[in-house]
Amino acid sequence: MSRKHFGTDGIRGVANQKLTPELAFQLGQAAGQWMIDRSVTPRAVIGRDPRRSGPMLGAALASGFCSVGVDVVALGVVPTPTVVYVARKGNYGMGVVVSASHNPAPDNGLKLIGQDGCKLSDASELEIEGYFETALMDRPTGARIGYLESSRSEIEGYLDFLEAIVPERLDGMRVALDAANGAAYELGPAILARLGAQVALSGVSPDGMNINEEGGATKPESVQSLTQATGSEIGVAFDGDADRAVFSDEKGRLINGDRTIGLWAHHHKVEPRVVVGTVMSNGGFEAYMQASGIHLERTPVGDKYVAQKISDTSARIGGEQSGHIIFPDRQPSGDGLVTMLEVLRVLKQSGAKSSSFVEAYESWPQILINVEVADRATWGESRAVKDALGAGESELATRGRLNVRASGTQPMIRVMVEADNYEFRDRVAGNVLAALEAHAGAKVYSKVDLTHALGD
Repeated sequence: MSRKHFGTDGIRGVANQKLTPELAFQLGQAAGQWMIDRSVTPRAVIGRDPRRSGPMLGAALASGFCSVGVDVVALGVVPTPTVVYVARKGNYGMGVVVSASHNPAPDNGLKLIGQDGCKLSDASELEIEGYFETALMDRPTGARIGYLESSRSEIEGYLDFLEAIVPERLDGMRVALDAANGAAYELGPAILARLGAQVALSGVSPDGMNINEEGGATKPESVQSLTQATGSEIGVAFDGDADRAVFSDEKGRLINGDRTIGLWAHHHKVEPRVVVGTVMSNGGFEAYMQASGIHLERTPVGDKYVAQKISDTSARIGGEQSGHIIFPDRQPSGDGLVTMLEVLRVLKQSGAKSSSFVEAYESWPQILINVEVADRATWGESRAVKDALGAGESELATRGRLNVRASGTQPMIRVMVEADNYEFRDRVAGNVLAALEAHAGAKVYSKVDLTHALGD
């Protein structure tokens, strides 16, 4: 059976169109019945970001759970990692996040989290979809109906967990924070205040429609400017659901996920001497890790691949350029607030300026070219295209990388070329593009210089 509703990251769509309250109610019923049939604790915890559609979808979802006899605790607006923490530490059979992460405000999403704090497997989601087709579920009555409770009490445990990450405290440290008018608008400033930091704030006035609109992790220029303007020692920006974070040094320069992993691994020098990145991780970052005696393991783009490789290698850190970083000793998935505190702790312990993290190594020139093609399945079958790709890989050898992959959602392919200088990079990229245009009917859709950008 193919998946009808679930995508790569839960169910997403424009709220009240593709993602309707009726669908949210159905999901609550289906997931709740799935829990009951598998003797999972019949209790779910729900958190959401500040989108206007969040309360509507959350209420429908909770009603679906309750209608089959599953109790629900609604946390209100909290980061996705808060739900992850509460689901795995509390007496719950499931957590659900109502959020579309970095997407614009009209979108929303529903993501299911298991008792272990990890996103439910594809197989489990497929099983839950099977319940959508059930004509009539058992409808309990009286005391057997699930009870909906709105409570913030579980959040305190999450804040205590965060506070313990930095026993040195942050008294007097000047930090700029941009919460993207998203899920971390309260807890981000709250934990920094607990630890004694002086905080300059932006993106902490959500109105339901301004999430991710003018700043945050996907638009780091905002926190870069704020950091400089306020004389802060470092800046941090979260995305809409706060499962990732990127940083600015005191000079207003971006510290992306590669540099975050690099600065943490170089400082702590923990065993095993391995970190996990993706095919997009910069060659300059890899060279820096090698010089520090640390091996970089690469995966395909996607946090699930990073998480699996962390498990396989017992690495203590891994992530993507976008700032989605996993510290497996803290949480099983990305947590922007954990990432923030781990970076601030390195800054506190080392006594260094955040600019030293940027100046530790030079990024290799890297470009991502999105190319529209007529057919994602056959674009690479031409001998001329194969020869161009092979020649590019041979030319780059130890001086760079060529990675070409089909988009999972659009009729295009993504060509990433990286080299140890700009001229070399652009020459190889030009040769590959010429072959694609001549023999695969390709047309360039966009070019993004990733040398000092977010990447994934």
